[in-house]
Amino acid sequence: MTISRRTLLGVAGLAPVAFAVPALADQNVPVVKAFLWDMGPGSMDNLDQVNGMGMAMSGNPDPAHATMGITTDLASLPAGDIKFEATNTSRDTIHEMIVIPLQPGETEVPYNSEEMAIDEDAAGAIGEVSELDPGQSGTLTLRLQPGTYMLVCNIPGHYIMGMWTLFTVTP
Repeated sequence: MTISRRTLLGVAGLAPVAFAVPALADQNVPVVKAFLWDMGPGSMDNLDQVNGMGMAMSGNPDPAHATMGITTDLASLPAGDIKFEATNTSRDTIHEMIVIPLQPGETEVPYNSEEMAIDEDAAGAIGEVSELDPGQSGTLTLRLQPGTYMLVCNIPGHYIMGMWTLFTVTP
């Protein structure tokens, strides 16, 4: 296979744009800081006694009793590109952050009790900051439409211990 001079010049001419556009675009993207927290080594101790801190679980969850959670510095942003900077503030537990869009009025997500986790495919997860060791941070940039989104740690047991929050994208 031979590459013509014209093709080579065309590809070379696009290279600066391909490398510059993401960096330039990222400078103007609003940032949501998400803090993935827990109450230390005993955070999962009551897992078998908990009614469930997940959204619409039977225990009528009270966030004040959560031993794990996700806190954001912003509750909402306008539609468009949004960058999430997730920081695992735990001293000893791995956490992650999954983004799940919710339908209007949706009050629960598909939960697999045997795996103690949300079924990410059935819930329509659209992105994640994969497992972060204690003290680590990671980023995720998504183009979001208006609506409500769940930010959740889906490591087994973490969701039902209260490790989720809602984020709103406005028109």
